[in-house]
Amino acid sequence: MKKIIIINGPNLNLLGKREPAIYGNLSFEDYYKQLSMQFAEVELHYFQSNHEGALIDKIHEIGFAYDGIILNAGGFTHTSVALADAVSSVTSPAVEVHISNIHARESYRHHSFLSSRCKGMICGLGLQGYEFALRYLLAL
Repeated sequence: MKKIIIINGPNLNLLGKREPAIYGNLSFEDYYKQLSMQFAEVELHYFQSNHEGALIDKIHEIGFAYDGIILNAGGFTHTSVALADAVSSVTSPAVEVHISNIHARESYRHHSFLSSRCKGMICGLGLQGYEFALRYLLAL
């Protein structure tokens, strides 16, 4: 059984409440339950933190043992060299996911420190981007 983790960064704990016009009305916990049922053959894990160091620690903890990382680093995508270095430091392949289209938003969101460290990036497809990333990692 493959082990995949979804790691969400800052403010993603507010999905379903935060800017529903951009992020929708579904909480991530509810979406995660649906995804877990849909992919019952996968040992799927979920971690969320608003703290950069906690995200780095989690990547270090699982990054040599899991078959893949789905990473939505939120605002840290555009600011954190340390988070990008953590992704580079482990052997588990990572896919960067963004619910909104970061290229259609403020110009400071157009740059990602993570993209060059990940197998690929999915953005602007809503929560379904997580499913697409999961399917990709399972196919590796």
